[in-house]
Amino acid sequence: MAVAYVTVGVVVEKRPSSSPWVDHAWSPVAVLPDVPEAAPWTSLGTEGGRERFYAGPATLSLFSSDTGQLIENFVGGSGRLWVCIRPTGIEPEIEVVGVTADPSEGEGYLEGMGDIVEALPMPPNVADKVLSFYKEHHVERPFVKRQRDKADKEALGFRPGGRAPTGRDGR
Repeated sequence: MAVAYVTVGVVVEKRPSSSPWVDHAWSPVAVLPDVPEAAPWTSLGTEGGRERFYAGPATLSLFSSDTGQLIENFVGGSGRLWVCIRPTGIEPEIEVVGVTADPSEGEGYLEGMGDIVEALPMPPNVADKVLSFYKEHHVERPFVKRQRDKADKEALGFRPGGRAPTGRDGR
């Protein structure tokens, strides 16, 4: 199985919350095509009470076994990257869990309790790398519908010439 790795930068935003239980909320807002020289958690500016940070690098993993899902990402036009962040309870308040171009894996990120997932636009040069990986490694696999096996009536408890037992006493 072929594997390729693309390192990207993740930008997150801290914004005021209207909830009485939390002061602010976090959200991934952008994916940078390259890792900047800035240190993780560098402030990128404040606007209207919202502050953006460079959260740090993340590695996008491309597997040849997933090329079918990767190309599905581009069916509607431009591709997306799913970014998952998670509250840590310590400083820094947020950690980057992962970034993926696979829609199925992106959906899987939603299962994490408390995780925050956003589908963000894929930078053009990252899209070029994903598409070239697809072209180089995709193998079309025909769909084969499985046939059901015949049921073993003995194993299911059917009586010869009759119905299956329904009650405790076998009647």
